[in-house]
Amino acid sequence: MAEITLKATTGRPTGSRPAKRLRAEGKVPAVVYGHGEDPVAVSVDWKPLREVLTTEAGLNALIDLEVDGSTQLCIVKDLQRHPIRQTVLHVDFIRISADEAITVDVPVLLTGEALAVERENGMVDHLLFTLSVSAKPADIPNELTVDISHLEVGDAIHVSDLALPSGVTTEVDPEETVAIATVTRASIEDEGAEGEGRAEGDAGGEDAEGGDNAEGSGEG
Repeated sequence: MAEITLKATTGRPTGSRPAKRLRAEGKVPAVVYGHGEDPVAVSVDWKPLREVLTTEAGLNALIDLEVDGSTQLCIVKDLQRHPIRQTVLHVDFIRISADEAITVDVPVLLTGEALAVERENGMVDHLLFTLSVSAKPADIPNELTVDISHLEVGDAIHVSDLALPSGVTTEVDPEETVAIATVTRASIEDEGAEGEGRAEGDAGGEDAEGGDNAEGSGEG
């Protein structure tokens, strides 16, 4: 995973009003903490921060954060957004070491088409969208993919079925379900309606046959 350089400015005043002024200037209030050092209040320019957040690594991008002339390897630990506008209000950067494993959430993506499920008018429910993994920064994958093309109705994919890259581990229960192939309620209701229709048709035929026999016996 490539590292991205981002410059941070120290000495920002804290509080809601100064933070609002910073945002008006195109900057985002932030804090850098972790690795046994004191937290430092900083600000970063929004445009380069946006570039950092929109790489393939997403929030797990490795950042060389330049603070007061020194460079610190960091990742985004927390991101606060406006509830309506979704603009970034504040960022927490956490210092990390290239030689120490860290725990992050990695997206889980489904690939392929479950044709056997589609033929049964079923669907694949995606249940686990991120997986918490531990790895050294350079080993953190951008995403984890799992092929669903072999699935049939009733099949499930579990955490134990995910292929984790070398150096990547997880403590999530291996039996936790990632995705499951099921028949939709609409398909079940349609089958039920068809079954009732056939049953009514069969019953009608039996009544008609019974009527003929009754008439026949009357004539005798």
